[in-house]
Amino acid sequence: MIQVRKSEERGHVNHGWLNTYHTFSFADFYDPKFMGFRTLRVINEDRVASGQGFGMHGHRDMEILTYVLQGSLAHKDSMGHQEVLGPNEIQRMSAGTGVRHSEFNPSSTEALHLFQIWIEPATIGTKPSYEQIRFDPEEKKNKLKRLAGPEGGNGAARINQDAHMFVAELAKGVEIPHSLGSKRAAWVHVVRGAVAVNGIEVHAGDAAAVSGEKKLALTGVGAEPSEILLFDLA
Repeated sequence: MIQVRKSEERGHVNHGWLNTYHTFSFADFYDPKFMGFRTLRVINEDRVASGQGFGMHGHRDMEILTYVLQGSLAHKDSMGHQEVLGPNEIQRMSAGTGVRHSEFNPSSTEALHLFQIWIEPATIGTKPSYEQIRFDPEEKKNKLKRLAGPEGGNGAARINQDAHMFVAELAKGVEIPHSLGSKRAAWVHVVRGAVAVNGIEVHAGDAAAVSGEKKLALTGVGAEPSEILLFDLA
């Protein structure tokens, strides 16, 4: 079964400095039908104006993944990390027993476009930790590049959950297969362009919730290269 979550159904708030879309219930946006999907709790698509950002604030017991599409993100946290994140990188922060951080757009001219993803952890009360990994953009062209998973390694961040996050950039007509294990489900979010998920076309901002399927066929259908985030979930 495939259920499409249309882009325009997402929560949307434009604060001026922050233009944000919430796939699932978040902050003041509440949709009882979309509180999350399996252990996937948050997908926020944020556009942050130059010189603006999120001041120091706290989290606990959540796996937080950040993926930048355009611009750069200046990160600072209570664990002592001060990093800059750009495209073709994955940032993972395991909040565990508690961590504070800030995230800013350091540019004076360029907007920042990013996705922030929250995944519920398998165990709570763990020690907070941070990981940031850069990858070659060729690794995602017409194939799935693993960004995060429970075992980490091979260029993927390690998360405290039986969940896998992939990215892929698909040219028109290219099909990528993906097998789903028994009782597993998938969430496919279209970052840009358009793809067909088992023949069902979805466009930028749309998502497909997949359950009860053994295989996925992900096909680029847009004239320009399309990009997706795929979550394979227990």
